[in-house]
Order: sequence, then structure tokens, then C-alpha cells
Amino acid sequence: MSEIKKIAVMTAGGDCPGLNAVIRGVVTTAIKKYGLEVVGIKNGYRGLYLGNFVKLDLQTVSDILIKGGTILGSSNKDNLFDYDYIDENGQPQHGDVSDVGVENLKKEGVDALIAIGGDGTLTSGRDFSRKGVKVIGVPKTIDNALAGTDTTFGFDTAVATATDAIDKLRTTAESHNRIIVIEAMGRYAGFLGIASAIAGGCDACLIPEVPYDINKVAEAIKENQKNGKNFALVVAAEGAKPKGGDVVVQKVIENSPDPIRLGGIAQVVAEQLEELVGLEARATVLGHIQRGGSPTANDRILSTRYGSHAVELLMQGKFGNIVALKGSELSYSSLEDIIGANKAVEEDSFWIQTARAMNICLGD
Repeated sequence: MSEIKKIAVMTAGGDCPGLNAVIRGVVTTAIKKYGLEVVGIKNGYRGLYLGNFVKLDLQTVSDILIKGGTILGSSNKDNLFDYDYIDENGQPQHGDVSDVGVENLKKEGVDALIAIGGDGTLTSGRDFSRKGVKVIGVPKTIDNALAGTDTTFGFDTAVATATDAIDKLRTTAESHNRIIVIEAMGRYAGFLGIASAIAGGCDACLIPEVPYDINKVAEAIKENQKNGKNFALVVAAEGAKPKGGDVVVQKVIENSPDPIRLGGIAQVVAEQLEELVGLEARATVLGHIQRGGSPTANDRILSTRYGSHAVELLMQGKFGNIVALKGSELSYSSLEDIIGANKAVEEDSFWIQTARAMNICLGD
């Protein structure tokens, strides 16, 4: 694809470990292998609207592999197809300003765009692809819920962070004979919750895909008490819900692209278990600590592979796709096919089968 001389890369949506490693993979492969010019777009799609481009070279990315976050900045509320902006008369407006983004790419001389992000970021990537922009997406989320790829980068680090927290909570739970309920992120997918529960050797795990009966969880803890275990660790994914009930909503933010903010399930479950089991219970919300920190070795490798392969797909002319890990091999999936088709933890998956085999109560 000799017509590609200059590419742009952006990070958008929620941050996670491995973003910088992807940027490094993109820049290094683009420059060293293909002699391309690379620019970064600051703060996601907002930067595209504002024309906020920065040059990226080998020196820029030389030491970012181990760093969490993103050197380009991010934003999770700027959709240029549905955007709040100020017009030339200083008046607030709302509407589709995507043509501004397309024009800014042309003014900068950008031939192709690599968009690193989750469902919202990739949805806009698809929409820009429909407008003729040459786009490759790189799937990112600690939730591991994006369709089209087996594993998203950031997931492994988030699981390691949650597991480390569970290890620390185990000692205090055991010391005080308490139940501790750990609230994990993941929204409507339970991958992060069930992975950390297995890795942390927890007694129970509540995930969105398996509506729970709190009495079943209490019975499992009581059964462990009969066997001499007088404390319990329970992971509750933020999107878990009881049978016949609904998710716990922390707040609703009007006029937001993501108005429903989940949160509070751990406190609800802790209060219920304290009454049913008779042990003191405490709730711990891991929150954004799961998004932070240096990426694990596995995430550094996966992120680097994703970034490098994104450039390869561009040079092969495979626009309108995301980089995808299928088994151990890198491939690609169509942006048109993956949007809105998020993954869930399936009953016959090794996640649930392993949890059940290790006597982790799922509340069903």
C-alpha cells in the first residue's frame, strides 16, 4: 500500500494498562519497517475535532512500554457523530461534526487511522470508515467483553490487580472471621470477576451471566464453616443481579453516552450475607485501581503484537477491521460485525466449568 505514507494513532475510552505498549508497537513498526510518518491524536476524538496532532517518533516511545495510562490522553465522552460543541457565534450546539474530523485528517496529511479503544471508540471507528477514512481498530477493555477477539489487552493486568487485592483481603478476613465481598468492574460481562475469583481462591463469585440466589451463597459459606473455615471471600461483579431482580445502579448521568453507572452491589451483598450467615461482613470496591498500573508481561506482549499487527493490516489494505487474537495467532475481524456484539461468559466455558470444579459458588 504505497499510498500510505503517514498514519495517525489515537487512544479513546477508558484507560487501561497496555495502551502505551500498543502505541509503541504502532510507531516502531511503522517507522522501522515501513518508513512511515506517525502522528498521535491527543485526547481521543475530541483531539480529532480540535486538530490536536503531535509527532510520534522512536524517541517518543522508547521508554513507554512499562507505563500505565496513555501518553496521548483519552476521553470517553466525545462522539463526533453526536457531539456538544460551541459554534462560531459562541453558542452551544449539538450534532454531527464528523466531517470536521475527516477534514482535519486531510489537512494533516494523514492517510490512515489506528483507533485504540473499546466498543464506543470502535463504533466511531466504524462510522469514520463508512465515511471513507482508512481505519484499523485495536480492541481494548479490562472487561474482555469485546467480540471478534479472544482476549483484549488490559484484561490480564486487571485480573492480576484484583487478585493481589483479594490476597490482601484474605488475611484480614481470616484474622477477624469476616465475610469480605469484593466488587469488581466488568459492567455486563463477568470475565474479570470470575477470573479473579478463580485466581484468588474465593468461596463465591457473582457475575451478570448467572443470576444469583443470595440464600445459595449463604448456604455455601455455612457449609464451609462446617468444615472449619470461619471466613469467606466473595467476588461480586458490578453487573451481577439476583434472580428476578436487577443490577445495582450507583447513579444516572443525563446527556452522557454512558448514563448508567453501576456500583454498590458489594455493599448490598455484604449486608445480606451478614444477616443470613451470622458473620460480620465488609464490602471492598476495587474501582479504578483495576485500570491503573504497569501492564503485566502478558499484556505488554499482547499489546505490542496488537500495535505492530495494526500497521501490518493497514499496509495490506485491510481497512475497516480490528486486530484480533484467535487462539495464539493474530488475525482480524470486521468493524461492521463486532459493534454491539459483546461477549459474555458462557455456561460451557472453561471459566464457569473451572469455578464449579473448584467449589466456587455462583449463586445458582
